[in-house]
Amino acid sequence: MQAAQLAPDTQAGSLRYTMILAKVLGNVVATQKNERYESARVMLCEQITPEGDSTGMTILALDSVDAGAGDTVLIVQEGWGASTAATGKAGAAIDSAIIGVVDRIDFLK
Repeated sequence: MQAAQLAPDTQAGSLRYTMILAKVLGNVVATQKNERYESARVMLCEQITPEGDSTGMTILALDSVDAGAGDTVLIVQEGWGASTAATGKAGAAIDSAIIGVVDRIDFLK
């Protein structure tokens, strides 16, 4: 699994975005941060495969769903969606936000 990328959608003529499946490693403590992010927690996450295997790639994301260390999460890596999810306001300079805690993954046969 690769990091989220912007890719042109040739059929619709627009951009599409991918989501990242990750495991939360822990909280990043920042004593000073932009006032728009005062109440937001910054989490260190490691990207995983759908089977739960580590990829070795890490990402920082603002937490919008009260995720904790060890949780499997969905991360959106797109400015508009990430800023709205993490702060409740559009336009904040955020690239990645945790938007869901994954309970399980069911594979279709």
